[in-house]
Amino acid sequence: MAAGGAGMRRTGAMLALAACLAACTTTGDSAADVASTSIADPYPSTYKTWPGAPTALTGATVYDGAGGVIAGGTVLFADGKVVGIGGPDLAIPEGYTRIDATGKFVTPGIIDIHSHLGDYSSPAVAAHEDGNEGTDPITPEVWAEHSVWPQDPGFSRALANGGVTSLQILPGSANLMGGRSVTLKNVPALTVQGMKFPGAPYSLKMACGENPKRVYGGKGRMPATRMGNFAVNRKAWIDARKYADGDRKERNLGMETLAGVLDGDILVQNHCYRADEMALVLDMAEEAGYRVSAFHHAVESYKIAELLREAGVCSAVWADWYGFKMEAYDAIPENAALVYQAGACVVIHSDDANLIQRLNQEAAKAQGSGKRLGIDIPDAEVIRWITLNPAKAMGIDALTGSLEAGKMADVVLWNGDPLSVYSRPEKVWVDGALLYDAMDAKRRPVSDFELGQPGEGDVK
Repeated sequence: MAAGGAGMRRTGAMLALAACLAACTTTGDSAADVASTSIADPYPSTYKTWPGAPTALTGATVYDGAGGVIAGGTVLFADGKVVGIGGPDLAIPEGYTRIDATGKFVTPGIIDIHSHLGDYSSPAVAAHEDGNEGTDPITPEVWAEHSVWPQDPGFSRALANGGVTSLQILPGSANLMGGRSVTLKNVPALTVQGMKFPGAPYSLKMACGENPKRVYGGKGRMPATRMGNFAVNRKAWIDARKYADGDRKERNLGMETLAGVLDGDILVQNHCYRADEMALVLDMAEEAGYRVSAFHHAVESYKIAELLREAGVCSAVWADWYGFKMEAYDAIPENAALVYQAGACVVIHSDDANLIQRLNQEAAKAQGSGKRLGIDIPDAEVIRWITLNPAKAMGIDALTGSLEAGKMADVVLWNGDPLSVYSRPEKVWVDGALLYDAMDAKRRPVSDFELGQPGEGDVK
């Protein structure tokens, strides 16, 4: 009875928080402001900006996310937006709540470009495995948002333990074309529409290499080889070009997504490990008439870092995952550092419900691997790997990812150096609303399945 009562209290608290925040806010971007696709979005964002109280963080070491750092800095935000950032002499307007952050650190909200939260929810049971439509290698017609369960406790853990304020939910990698992604704000909501990041473009998740050929070759059908992967992909792009160049009057969900890519409205996030395959994908993209926004996992990006730099493609990578399948055997922990040294775009991603809670530590590990190789990467640049760079590759860098006047007030106050294993978020604001406070039990998000993890609600 006691356990059931606690669960009901947690559920009631979450529902009340979502209802209160939705009711006490101003409306965000309208559906008309959402990035255009080949068709109007039938499931537009209903997310509402949560302005919170005008706030001034003072005395902190501030990383702006764009490569800058301010000692003893001040960050101002109000009405859901960053108002100003500067040194101790920055004027603080009347009416601002002042928070003394001396000895602490401030960063933009952390952004995960590669997550499956909500599509592979906790508890990790078969009933929650909704990320791969493994029935055909080409399924651009499916949308990740239609599988997102907003009550996944992974969302609140990512907020409280990792300072994650925005994340891209991708379909899995069983398919060559796995469907559309969805970008979310990490806020409590009863519907996925209430979490959808206003103004964020869709992405198409693609995959190459071992996964598609194993899944479909194992079913005795094409593709069963890497050359089969490319043949099936190229045929799909040829068909998409015919559709895109036609009148598009006949509805075709898959072709609408691919036409959106060819129009430049939908980005491409491509799961790919090996350098040779990434180079081939770039050739295929040129042939078909689209561009790749980021290669994900990309454990061999260091081999073609200059090529990726010239193509303007980001590498979304782990710090040190290695050897769990053949195409991961040339992974090295210096990958991110070598890509950075070549002047190409680096992003640290999770692809994991636990890793998303410590992207700051993963970025620091990648920085440390570079240092041991003789590549010194400034802390402010490493922070960019988990803030502005993922925002850029997701098409939302004009809205978030750095602390700049006019951008969303997605802000994390860390109790110590964010690149230290001993530090964690003390406070997290999303659009200026304080959604997590380690010092206030009433500001710790909870969920139906939360059993009292550190920082996540009353354990009584």
